[in-house]
Amino acid sequence: MDRRATKAGQLARKGFAEPHQALAVIEPWFAEHGEEAARALLAPVIASADPDLALAALAHLADEHPDVFGAVRADPDRWRRLALVCGASAALGRHVCVHPDATEALAGPLEPADADALRGTLLTAVGADPDAPVPLAEAGRADDLRLAYRRALVRIAARDLDAEDPLETMPSVARELADLADATVEAALALARAETPGHEQVRLAVLAMGKTGARELNYVSDVDVIHVAEPALDAAGEPVVSSGEALALATKLAAGVARICSAHTGAGTIWQVDANLRPEGKNGPLVRSLASMATYYEKWAKNWEFQALLKARPMAGDRALGQEFVGLVAPHVWAVADDPAFVGESQAMRRRVIALIPAREADVEIKLGAGGLRDTEFTVQLLQLVHGRADDRLRVRGTFEGLEALVACGYVGREDGEQLSRAYRLQRVLEHRIQLFWLRRTHLMPADDPAALRRLARSTRHPDAAALLAAWRQSTRQVLRLHQRMFYSPLLEAVARIPSAAVRLTSESAQTRLRALGFNDTAAALRHIEALSTGFSRRAEIQRQLLPAMLGWFASGPNPDHGLLAFRQVSEELGDTAWYLRALRDEGAMAENLARVLATSRFAVDLLLRAPQTVQMLSGGSEPPRQFADILASMEAVARRHENPVDAIAAIRAVRREELLRVAMARILQTADLAAVGDALSAIMSATLDAALGVAARDIENPPRLALIAMGRWGGREVSYASDADAMVVVADSEDDEALAKANRIITRLRDWLRKPGADPALELDLDLRPEGKGGPMVRTLASYRAYYERWSSTWEAQALVRAAHGAGDRELSRALLGAIDVVRYPEAGLARRQVTEIRKLKARMENERLPRGADPRRHVKLGPGGLSDVEWTIQLLQLEYAHAEPGLRTTRSMAALEVLEATGHLSQADAADLRTAWTLASRIRNAAMLLRGRASDTIPTDARELAALADLLGYPPGEVSTFTDDWARAARHARAVMDRVFWGLR
Repeated sequence: MDRRATKAGQLARKGFAEPHQALAVIEPWFAEHGEEAARALLAPVIASADPDLALAALAHLADEHPDVFGAVRADPDRWRRLALVCGASAALGRHVCVHPDATEALAGPLEPADADALRGTLLTAVGADPDAPVPLAEAGRADDLRLAYRRALVRIAARDLDAEDPLETMPSVARELADLADATVEAALALARAETPGHEQVRLAVLAMGKTGARELNYVSDVDVIHVAEPALDAAGEPVVSSGEALALATKLAAGVARICSAHTGAGTIWQVDANLRPEGKNGPLVRSLASMATYYEKWAKNWEFQALLKARPMAGDRALGQEFVGLVAPHVWAVADDPAFVGESQAMRRRVIALIPAREADVEIKLGAGGLRDTEFTVQLLQLVHGRADDRLRVRGTFEGLEALVACGYVGREDGEQLSRAYRLQRVLEHRIQLFWLRRTHLMPADDPAALRRLARSTRHPDAAALLAAWRQSTRQVLRLHQRMFYSPLLEAVARIPSAAVRLTSESAQTRLRALGFNDTAAALRHIEALSTGFSRRAEIQRQLLPAMLGWFASGPNPDHGLLAFRQVSEELGDTAWYLRALRDEGAMAENLARVLATSRFAVDLLLRAPQTVQMLSGGSEPPRQFADILASMEAVARRHENPVDAIAAIRAVRREELLRVAMARILQTADLAAVGDALSAIMSATLDAALGVAARDIENPPRLALIAMGRWGGREVSYASDADAMVVVADSEDDEALAKANRIITRLRDWLRKPGADPALELDLDLRPEGKGGPMVRTLASYRAYYERWSSTWEAQALVRAAHGAGDRELSRALLGAIDVVRYPEAGLARRQVTEIRKLKARMENERLPRGADPRRHVKLGPGGLSDVEWTIQLLQLEYAHAEPGLRTTRSMAALEVLEATGHLSQADAADLRTAWTLASRIRNAAMLLRGRASDTIPTDARELAALADLLGYPPGEVSTFTDDWARAARHARAVMDRVFWGLR
């Protein structure tokens, strides 16, 4: 008893769920053959998916057919294969026990069967001559077909289960199953002819669709078909019957094939033949003529029907007629993506399929669920149909070969293609193994069946059920991620919107399209296109795919020509970089965003070309501007990597350039508004000066405490792309006699290093607003500032101090100085009449002297009537008048002050709105002009093209330039009217 228990325990550890029952079968083997031979017999059983199931089937075969059992046992290869089949498929195990001659299929080498050999085998099985032009079977031999089919299926399953790597073998197994389906339908058609008088009067072609058409069939699946028929011809080439008679005969043959394949008899069944993909589906005639097919597909077919026809191929019957049908529909298939609704319809169809999955099955659906087989198949088909319009290399039927072609031609990245292929193979293998067990059509993972999961894990070479489920879940995540990126790709949608002829980018068609899109120098544009896309490299392949869509996106920007040139320049710098083209193709809206940036802003392009790798910022969409603390941390980190201060400053300036580009791109792509841009540019300026101050003071022994007081637009956090850093420098009071000299040395270095021309934009530290202006000392102590502002400051300096704020350096020192000047900029009793007069005189002199000679004041958004200067001087005058009584006015920000002035009644709602409108539009114009031209400008351009580009960048629709100029004229006029009343006191 103890000995049997020990053996049973050993069998349990080997994988038997019922070790005592297994022991009862195995003990006679040991007795009859000896231990070594018995262990050799047992090893394949243990290696099978379900040792108990395999052993039971083998025991049954031994009882019912001892001679066959003995013959199989004597052949190690047949024995191993039979054990694997019986352990993975209860249905095939039962079949070989009832029909033991099926085991003969397991003898010899198990190479994939040739399609012609399968056809010959099955036709011979029903008594038909495989070499006859129209094979005719012997009547009544349908069961012979079923048995021959099952025998071939046993052979395919054995090859599949015996494979070292099931995923590697899976495509050839699916192809052989499809070839077996072809042979089966051919043999069934031969049988149908035997029971259909007059069959010779019709030519019938059976077209495979779906997975059969793709030669990627499952073990158990409906075989999707379409039937086409024509009358047979006599020796003179004339029809022997009418079209109607031929269709009636063909319908009988087609119905006979379906009945033979789907019937259940003692010999088993095969599968359903599904003709529902035919024109009009179930409601349409089972068979049509070529002419009828042509009419239907030209007039009434829907897009999904053409998508289904992608996989159509002749499988049985009159192959020449079948090929005529394929040739007839192929042009429609490869033009379906020209329909503007096609991509959206395909995406909606996929979403609809997922929505219809029952809730209880959603998490276990291998085929239809999110991240399942359908996601891979839909993705590959959609990419094929969109890009295959212009690229014949993609015109293949199967998912495997379609994906391989997409990868080879650069439409899908190698790594993405490998992940998608491997995940698809795993899911197909799981689907196969689940179907194989009972030979039933199912796509559900048996997640709640431990025995089935264990069997599935063993048959797919996973250590246990948990590992299997983890691998499957990972595959669905990978597929879902890639499906969402590719299937819903903006690039794909953009290419689909381009007519087929335009996608090809031949010289003539490209030049015509370029002119229609709005490119001015089409010859130069063609040179850029040829430079980017000529050749056979993967880089050229991907560029050919990108360019049709990119051209359209360039055309949506203000300057398409410059956009294409810049794209060529960036691509020549980065084209061989692994991530660049892959990111443009795969990363959401990156390509569209890049095109928009390049065709819009010379400023952004200039920054980008200095360090093209920064294009990565667009990989996740437009990145929002970063906060001051993050920018400063980056700058200080890069500065610490360089001992040489000049190199450290260069590194800081490089970070500044990157941050300027980030803000510019965010504005161009409309993810940052005007206030956000002002905040971001001010933060960049502060961080740059903060980090650079630290570098400038590195080698100074006991450096003094320094602070930069931000003035002007910097102090108001309203910095524009071209703003200088207006500032005053304060040094802490100290007993160190050298403190001022040290501070002057630090500031001199700082100014020289930051203004120095180089690869990155210069930053001018402008100290002209300091006490006494250019004639005063560059650096003062805190005590000196206090003394100056107590005794000698002028009214204009009080006005300048309205926008004074901490800029960089020592915050406590800034706080002390700002506290000291509050009495100056927020005078206790407001402004004296004399001071108001001074401010007005200064403003008048500035209008006369500072406006550029020859400039049209009406187009000057800073100094012209109603421009920035008018609005800001009006606000600042009111701040000086009332800030002592209204704490809310003690702000350096123009628009914040304007809100308080409105809320407190110092400005009417209408006047505040007029000032706000003019200030906002003028600021947007200045920033847009800088982005557009790459250089600062306060003037609305007179050149028609430049004016149109500026209006475009400001968001005006095409052709609305006059609306833009009218908007500015009206805003400036209203703002000037407010200034006349409020600032000048005119009523």
